[in-house]
Amino acid sequence: MTAVAPAPAPPSGSPPPPSGSADMAAQVARRVLYFAISRGPLVVFAALLVYLSLESEFFLEWRNIKSILRQSAPDAILASGLAVVVMAGGDDVVVGGIDISIPAAATMGVGLIADQLVGGTPLFWAYLLGALAILGVGVVNAFLVVYVKLTPLLATLATLVASVGMYKWAINNRRITVLENDFVNEVRDGDFLGLPIPALITLGTLVLVGGIAHRTRFGIRMQAVGGNRSAAEIAGLRPGGYVAASFILASFCGVIASIVLISRGSGISPGIEERLLVDMVLATFVGAAFSPRRVVTVPGAVAGAILVKALGNGFQLIQVDLFQIGMIKGVLILVVVASSALVGRLRQ
Repeated sequence: MTAVAPAPAPPSGSPPPPSGSADMAAQVARRVLYFAISRGPLVVFAALLVYLSLESEFFLEWRNIKSILRQSAPDAILASGLAVVVMAGGDDVVVGGIDISIPAAATMGVGLIADQLVGGTPLFWAYLLGALAILGVGVVNAFLVVYVKLTPLLATLATLVASVGMYKWAINNRRITVLENDFVNEVRDGDFLGLPIPALITLGTLVLVGGIAHRTRFGIRMQAVGGNRSAAEIAGLRPGGYVAASFILASFCGVIASIVLISRGSGISPGIEERLLVDMVLATFVGAAFSPRRVVTVPGAVAGAILVKALGNGFQLIQVDLFQIGMIKGVLILVVVASSALVGRLRQ
């Protein structure tokens, strides 16, 4: 019988081979870390909401909740548009899907609409002019990204600057007040079935845009393009068409948002696009925490917008300075984006 040679002893000083219990502990630690990072932003937001509800007795009153729903409508609609672009281009904000021009385009449309209404143009034609201007920005974005091959961040930064300059030039950078218009006043102050009309417009946008993005063949293929463009091309899809469509769909969300924006402000005030941009980006990426797969979705973006506006409302109720609120939002954006990047690394 041939003798079996004994296994060689491990070199002196080498670590012992990993045991099954050590592997299990490492997996548990990794899962705990993943949960803490992916759900961290939601935990922070929940803690802030609890704090605000304790500090202000008015925060959870139905009247205040209706005000939050009314005020968050433009942010939620714009965030829905950004969510579609991110889903089509990927969640890398540098080379993936991003459109920072949506608030500026919507504001440009509102400026044109307000200027036309004050000048006596009928409601339909005023809104048609504003809608065409907003959709034009989406078409330009699609052309720059898909055909010129600019990165979405640079392309939409260019159209953002152009849109702001155009509407300030068109309205001479002045405040335009629209008061004597029944439609504008009804959208601003009206309720239906106990809910503010802007909230119902948000709900309609969620059903329409969310249905297109999540429930149709087009939407599923668009998500496939954003998830892995190379695999989508191998499968026979044409990524350029889906990316272009996402920018146009985002500008369509800007058209819907313009209806609420002109009513919320009873006209237009220069500079509102900056606040809209911050809230839109924050809401969109906070909304990813509501997704089981931690990805940007249209329903998550809407929920994120309501959450962000609730925080802003609560801080105002406890008399936090507006500049401090802006600083807090900036920190929250860093937390959310950093969390998203870390989750992506942990998945690899």
